[in-house]
Amino acid sequence: MAAEFVGTGLLVTVVVGSGTAAQQLSPGDAGLELLENSLATGLGLAVLILMLGPISGAHFNPIVSLADWFIGRRAGTGLKLRELAPYIAAQVVGGILGTILSNVMFSVTTVFSTRQRATGGHLIGEVVATAVLILLIFALARTHRGASAAPAIGAYIGAAYWFTSSTSFANPAVTVARMFSNTFAGIAPGSVPGFIAMQAIGGAVGVALVVLLYPRSGRVADDVVVPHSADR
Repeated sequence: MAAEFVGTGLLVTVVVGSGTAAQQLSPGDAGLELLENSLATGLGLAVLILMLGPISGAHFNPIVSLADWFIGRRAGTGLKLRELAPYIAAQVVGGILGTILSNVMFSVTTVFSTRQRATGGHLIGEVVATAVLILLIFALARTHRGASAAPAIGAYIGAAYWFTSSTSFANPAVTVARMFSNTFAGIAPGSVPGFIAMQAIGGAVGVALVVLLYPRSGRVADDVVVPHSADR
Protein backbone atom coordinates (compact mmCIF):
# COMPACT_ATOMS: atom_id res chain seq x y z
CA MET A 1 0.00 0.00 0.00
CA ALA A 2 2.82 2.39 0.82
CA ALA A 3 4.50 1.74 -2.52
CA GLU A 4 1.23 2.27 -4.41
CA PHE A 5 0.52 5.44 -2.42
CA VAL A 6 3.97 6.92 -2.99
CA GLY A 7 4.21 5.74 -6.59
CA THR A 8 0.83 7.08 -7.69
CA GLY A 9 1.47 10.31 -5.83
CA LEU A 10 4.81 10.83 -7.54
CA LEU A 11 3.36 9.85 -10.91
CA VAL A 12 0.69 12.53 -10.61
CA THR A 13 3.29 15.01 -9.39
CA VAL A 14 5.26 14.32 -12.56
CA VAL A 15 2.18 14.63 -14.80
CA VAL A 16 0.76 17.77 -13.22
CA GLY A 17 4.11 19.36 -12.42
CA SER A 18 5.45 18.95 -15.94
CA GLY A 19 2.15 20.18 -17.36
CA THR A 20 2.29 23.27 -15.16
CA ALA A 21 5.93 23.92 -16.03
CA ALA A 22 5.18 23.49 -19.74
CA GLN A 23 2.33 26.00 -19.52
CA GLN A 24 4.57 28.52 -17.77
CA LEU A 25 7.60 28.00 -20.05
CA SER A 26 5.78 27.71 -23.38
CA PRO A 27 2.60 29.77 -23.03
CA GLY A 28 0.26 29.63 -25.98
CA ASP A 29 2.08 26.79 -27.76
CA ALA A 30 -0.10 23.73 -27.11
CA GLY A 31 2.05 21.40 -29.20
CA LEU A 32 5.23 22.24 -27.34
CA GLU A 33 3.41 22.04 -24.00
CA LEU A 34 2.18 18.55 -24.84
CA LEU A 35 5.66 17.47 -25.98
CA GLU A 36 7.21 18.63 -22.70
CA ASN A 37 4.43 17.04 -20.66
CA SER A 38 4.58 13.70 -22.50
CA LEU A 39 8.37 13.37 -22.34
CA ALA A 40 8.45 14.03 -18.60
CA THR A 41 5.55 11.65 -17.96
CA GLY A 42 7.00 8.76 -19.97
CA LEU A 43 10.42 9.07 -18.39
CA GLY A 44 9.05 9.60 -14.88
CA LEU A 45 6.74 6.59 -15.13
CA ALA A 46 9.60 4.34 -16.23
CA VAL A 47 11.70 5.44 -13.26
CA LEU A 48 8.85 4.88 -10.80
CA ILE A 49 8.20 1.36 -12.12
CA LEU A 50 11.88 0.50 -11.71
CA MET A 51 11.94 1.95 -8.20
CA LEU A 52 8.72 0.53 -6.75
CA GLY A 53 7.83 -2.41 -8.99
CA PRO A 54 9.71 -4.97 -6.88
CA ILE A 55 7.56 -4.02 -3.87
CA SER A 56 3.96 -3.69 -5.09
CA GLY A 57 4.12 -4.47 -8.80
CA ALA A 58 3.95 -0.74 -9.58
CA HIS A 59 0.30 -0.76 -10.66
CA PHE A 60 -0.38 2.93 -9.83
CA ASN A 61 -3.71 2.40 -11.58
CA PRO A 62 -7.03 0.88 -10.36
CA ILE A 63 -7.72 -0.61 -13.81
CA VAL A 64 -4.40 -2.47 -13.77
CA SER A 65 -5.13 -3.75 -10.25
CA LEU A 66 -8.63 -4.89 -11.23
CA ALA A 67 -7.30 -6.63 -14.34
CA ASP A 68 -4.57 -8.31 -12.29
CA TRP A 69 -7.14 -9.68 -9.85
CA PHE A 70 -9.57 -10.80 -12.57
CA ILE A 71 -7.04 -12.55 -14.79
CA GLY A 72 -5.18 -14.21 -11.91
CA ARG A 73 -8.16 -15.19 -9.77
CA ARG A 74 -8.60 -18.76 -11.09
CA ALA A 75 -4.91 -19.58 -10.94
CA GLY A 76 -4.60 -18.08 -7.46
CA THR A 77 -2.04 -15.54 -8.67
CA GLY A 78 -2.07 -11.76 -8.81
CA LEU A 79 -3.92 -9.58 -6.32
CA LYS A 80 -6.38 -11.16 -3.92
CA LEU A 81 -9.89 -9.73 -3.73
CA ARG A 82 -9.25 -8.47 -0.19
CA GLU A 83 -6.24 -6.53 -1.47
CA LEU A 84 -8.10 -4.63 -4.19
CA ALA A 85 -9.73 -1.98 -2.01
CA PRO A 86 -6.52 -1.08 -0.15
CA TYR A 87 -4.59 -0.86 -3.43
CA ILE A 88 -7.19 1.38 -5.07
CA ALA A 89 -7.58 3.58 -1.98
CA ALA A 90 -3.82 4.08 -1.79
CA GLN A 91 -3.69 4.96 -5.49
CA VAL A 92 -6.53 7.51 -5.33
CA VAL A 93 -5.39 9.22 -2.13
CA GLY A 94 -1.77 9.24 -3.26
CA GLY A 95 -2.75 10.74 -6.59
CA ILE A 96 -4.74 13.58 -5.03
CA LEU A 97 -1.88 14.42 -2.69
CA GLY A 98 0.48 14.32 -5.66
CA THR A 99 -1.55 17.05 -7.36
CA ILE A 100 -1.53 19.13 -4.19
CA LEU A 101 2.25 18.70 -3.89
CA SER A 102 2.69 19.91 -7.47
CA ASN A 103 0.44 22.89 -6.83
CA VAL A 104 2.49 23.84 -3.78
CA MET A 105 5.79 23.58 -5.66
CA PHE A 106 4.55 25.81 -8.49
CA SER A 107 2.59 28.18 -6.23
CA VAL A 108 -0.68 27.22 -7.92
CA THR A 109 -3.90 27.40 -5.94
CA THR A 110 -5.54 24.02 -5.46
CA VAL A 111 -8.97 24.42 -7.05
CA PHE A 112 -11.12 22.36 -9.39
CA SER A 113 -10.08 22.46 -13.04
CA THR A 114 -12.27 24.15 -15.63
CA ARG A 115 -10.71 22.23 -18.54
CA GLN A 116 -13.55 20.34 -20.24
CA ARG A 117 -12.38 17.19 -22.01
CA ALA A 118 -15.36 14.81 -22.31
CA THR A 119 -16.12 15.05 -26.02
CA GLY A 120 -17.03 11.95 -28.03
CA GLY A 121 -13.56 11.66 -29.51
CA HIS A 122 -11.86 12.03 -26.15
CA LEU A 123 -13.98 9.26 -24.66
CA ILE A 124 -13.12 6.86 -27.47
CA GLY A 125 -9.48 7.83 -26.95
CA GLU A 126 -9.68 6.66 -23.34
CA VAL A 127 -11.05 3.28 -24.40
CA VAL A 128 -8.16 2.81 -26.83
CA ALA A 129 -5.49 4.09 -24.45
CA THR A 130 -6.59 1.87 -21.56
CA ALA A 131 -7.17 -1.28 -23.63
CA VAL A 132 -3.72 -1.16 -25.21
CA LEU A 133 -2.10 -0.43 -21.83
CA ILE A 134 -3.65 -3.55 -20.27
CA LEU A 135 -2.72 -5.68 -23.28
CA LEU A 136 0.87 -4.42 -23.18
CA ILE A 137 1.31 -5.09 -19.46
CA PHE A 138 0.01 -8.66 -19.59
CA ALA A 139 1.78 -9.46 -22.85
CA LEU A 140 5.09 -8.54 -21.20
CA ALA A 141 4.28 -10.66 -18.14
CA ARG A 142 3.09 -13.67 -20.14
CA THR A 143 6.20 -13.66 -22.35
CA HIS A 144 8.51 -13.25 -19.34
CA ARG A 145 9.75 -9.84 -20.37
CA GLY A 146 8.97 -8.08 -17.10
CA ALA A 147 12.40 -6.48 -17.17
CA SER A 148 11.21 -4.49 -20.20
CA ALA A 149 8.08 -3.22 -18.44
CA ALA A 150 9.49 0.10 -17.27
CA PRO A 151 10.80 1.38 -20.62
CA ALA A 152 7.97 -0.21 -22.62
CA ILE A 153 5.14 1.22 -20.50
CA GLY A 154 6.86 4.60 -20.23
CA ALA A 155 7.33 4.69 -24.01
CA TYR A 156 3.73 3.65 -24.64
CA ILE A 157 2.25 6.34 -22.37
CA GLY A 158 4.53 8.96 -23.91
CA ALA A 159 3.38 7.93 -27.39
CA ALA A 160 -0.28 7.65 -26.38
CA TYR A 161 -0.24 11.31 -25.31
CA TRP A 162 -0.02 11.99 -29.04
CA PHE A 163 -1.97 9.29 -30.85
CA THR A 164 -5.06 9.39 -28.62
CA SER A 165 -7.38 12.39 -28.67
CA SER A 166 -7.67 12.35 -24.86
CA THR A 167 -3.88 12.46 -24.30
CA SER A 168 -4.15 9.04 -22.62
CA PHE A 169 -5.20 9.45 -19.02
CA ALA A 170 -5.96 5.66 -18.96
CA ASN A 171 -6.07 5.70 -15.15
CA PRO A 172 -9.03 6.52 -12.84
CA ALA A 173 -6.78 7.52 -9.91
CA VAL A 174 -4.82 9.96 -12.06
CA THR A 175 -8.06 11.26 -13.59
CA VAL A 176 -9.57 12.02 -10.18
CA ALA A 177 -6.34 13.64 -9.00
CA ARG A 178 -6.07 15.92 -12.03
CA MET A 179 -9.42 17.51 -11.16
CA PHE A 180 -7.55 19.55 -8.55
CA SER A 181 -5.24 21.31 -11.02
CA ASN A 182 -6.64 24.21 -13.02
CA THR A 183 -3.69 24.09 -15.43
CA PHE A 184 -2.75 22.53 -18.76
CA ALA A 185 -2.81 19.09 -17.05
CA GLY A 186 -6.22 19.49 -15.40
CA ILE A 187 -9.61 17.98 -16.14
CA ALA A 188 -12.96 19.48 -15.15
CA PRO A 189 -14.98 17.45 -12.60
CA GLY A 190 -17.81 17.15 -15.11
CA SER A 191 -15.53 15.29 -17.51
CA VAL A 192 -14.30 12.79 -14.92
CA PRO A 193 -17.24 10.31 -14.78
CA GLY A 194 -17.20 9.86 -18.56
CA PHE A 195 -13.44 9.34 -18.60
CA ILE A 196 -13.57 6.76 -15.82
CA ALA A 197 -16.46 4.91 -17.48
CA MET A 198 -14.51 4.71 -20.75
CA GLN A 199 -11.38 3.59 -18.91
CA ALA A 200 -13.40 0.76 -17.35
CA ILE A 201 -14.66 -0.25 -20.79
CA GLY A 202 -11.14 -0.03 -22.17
CA GLY A 203 -9.91 -2.19 -19.30
CA ALA A 204 -12.55 -4.81 -20.10
CA VAL A 205 -11.56 -4.75 -23.79
CA GLY A 206 -7.91 -5.09 -22.82
CA VAL A 207 -8.64 -8.07 -20.56
CA ALA A 208 -10.67 -9.74 -23.33
CA LEU A 209 -7.74 -9.31 -25.73
CA VAL A 210 -5.33 -10.73 -23.15
CA VAL A 211 -7.52 -13.80 -22.63
CA LEU A 212 -7.84 -14.26 -26.40
CA LEU A 213 -4.19 -13.79 -27.31
CA TYR A 214 -2.53 -15.10 -24.13
CA PRO A 215 -4.94 -17.68 -22.68
CA ARG A 216 -2.50 -18.80 -19.96
CA SER A 217 -1.74 -15.29 -18.72
CA GLY A 218 -3.36 -16.03 -15.34
CA ARG A 219 -0.32 -18.09 -14.40
CA VAL A 220 1.91 -15.03 -14.47
CA ALA A 221 -0.41 -12.44 -12.91
CA ASP A 222 2.06 -12.23 -10.01
CA ASP A 223 4.51 -10.62 -12.42
CA VAL A 224 2.28 -7.61 -13.21
CA VAL A 225 3.77 -5.03 -13.63
CA VAL A 226 7.24 -6.08 -12.45
CA PRO A 227 8.08 -9.45 -10.87
CA HIS A 228 8.13 -9.07 -7.11
CA SER A 229 8.60 -11.36 -4.14
CA ALA A 230 8.46 -11.41 -0.36
CA ASP A 231 12.23 -10.92 -0.22
CA ARG A 232 12.59 -7.14 -0.25
